[in-house]
Amino acid sequence: MRKIYAYQIAESIDLRQFRRNYTGKECFANNSEVFYIGDNDKFLYVFSYGVVVFSDYDETAISSFIEFLKIYCKNILLEKMWDEIVVHDNAERDKFGFNEIYITRFDPDVMRIVMLNVGQSAALDYITQQASSLHENTKKYTLELQNSGRLKINNKDLLKFIGRTMNMKNSIVENLYIIDSPDETWDDEYLTKIDTGLKNTFDLKDRFRYVDYQFQIIKESLDLFVDMMQHRKSELLEIIVIILILFEVVHAFF
Repeated sequence: MRKIYAYQIAESIDLRQFRRNYTGKECFANNSEVFYIGDNDKFLYVFSYGVVVFSDYDETAISSFIEFLKIYCKNILLEKMWDEIVVHDNAERDKFGFNEIYITRFDPDVMRIVMLNVGQSAALDYITQQASSLHENTKKYTLELQNSGRLKINNKDLLKFIGRTMNMKNSIVENLYIIDSPDETWDDEYLTKIDTGLKNTFDLKDRFRYVDYQFQIIKESLDLFVDMMQHRKSELLEIIVIILILFEVVHAFF
């Protein structure tokens, strides 16, 4: 039985600098992720989108590594998002349950697929939390619009909110691949089976669709807010023009 823990510890991790200074044995690596094999079949997976996944590491080792990893992190989270799963290897048949999986084949490729999906689940927890926070703020502004007939937020704060929303949206777009299956699954039927089973277990695609739906709602509200802001500016310009015309009329009269 192997316990796998995934933690979202920051918004992003500088993998290039981390790989230069970490001496672990790399089994797989690219620009966005690196997978390590340790002693006694221990595994470690680090992702550029701020997630780190451990297999068979005790709490002390996990805490120590996360502390070491922080120097390569950007915008460390005050509260870590996490997910877990228990892996039963050498099982008689493959089976997927709630937070546990039984596998008939054990090797680094299989463990990488398992840890990848757990890491994706932790990342989606964080993305969902951020999307929900933005959605709540949007609902607050629309409620103000409903009750008072106008937006009480000033243009500068509104632009900041729009910028925050766009940054989060761009971050999600950059990490769209987190729900994609690795290329290795196309060449290995067993890896495909494990990957598909875990994606269903963690509801990865449904959760991602829910986040995408939230951002669609947020975008519609922001489009309305931008139109109102532009209308507000147009009204202000009209008032300025009227004042200037009146000034010229008064000046010409005298």
